[in-house]
Amino acid sequence: MRVAGAQYTVGEPADFAAFAARIEGRVAAAAASGAGLVMLPEYLALEAAAALPQAVRGDLVRSLVALQTHLADYLALMRDLARRHAIHLVAGSFLLDVGGGRYRNRAFLFGPDGRHAWQDKLTLTGFEHAVGVFEAGDELKVFETALGRIGIAVCYDIEFPLYARAQTEAGARLLLVPSCTDTAAGASRVRIGCQARALENQVYVVRAVTAGSAPWSPALKENFGAATAFTPIDRGFPSDGIAATAAAGADWVFAELDLDLLDAFKGQAQVANAADWHAQLRPSVVRARVEG
Repeated sequence: MRVAGAQYTVGEPADFAAFAARIEGRVAAAAASGAGLVMLPEYLALEAAAALPQAVRGDLVRSLVALQTHLADYLALMRDLARRHAIHLVAGSFLLDVGGGRYRNRAFLFGPDGRHAWQDKLTLTGFEHAVGVFEAGDELKVFETALGRIGIAVCYDIEFPLYARAQTEAGARLLLVPSCTDTAAGASRVRIGCQARALENQVYVVRAVTAGSAPWSPALKENFGAATAFTPIDRGFPSDGIAATAAAGADWVFAELDLDLLDAFKGQAQVANAADWHAQLRPSVVRARVEG
């Protein structure tokens, strides 16, 4: 299976049509490369706010209110792209009005038949708490697809081991991480989280990122990180656990991922992190004893 994770340079489209054209061009290029699974980054929909008046686009909450008018167009765009290119498409994330002035950071997954599902971000960052209108999701999912079972962890969520563990115990062998980080430290945290989850669960983890600068946006001003595909660190996989990393200035990271190999290698693996997970939950060691 060929997977493409976006390294998406944020622009300043003049209207929604220009925003859609940017997405169409990027996705078409990924599909033309043979990718059957394509992932766009977290906060992608906020790029469409560039077309709003300065007083609106410069205010994140006002931007969120205005962007809701494009929700149907956004979903229609992503549905059409998945169908047209016969791909599975993680459509970045859209900050969705769920009522009461609250918004959820929702990542949509579209299949080639046009049907879609979604995963909300489950844990808010300090920035998201400070905005005051974001709401954490309350359900963790795994998606049954023609490619196998897939989980989505929206950015910060990949830094929490129990989410990924629950998804892999539900059968996910690939975790997709649409992300947006505005500091080098934030990018490092998400990268380390991705690789740690791949190591612990002996699965693939692929990360998409926003890139470049967008001074007009309160949420997308600066963007750091590299789109990367991670693997288990064991026999049959790269010794550093990295299948591929996007070069600076590239639009995508591409990786060939063999899901069957995940099952085949476990019988001859050097270590069994996934199988040994429950050893750390033994009653005698689940809490540390203090000795004087």
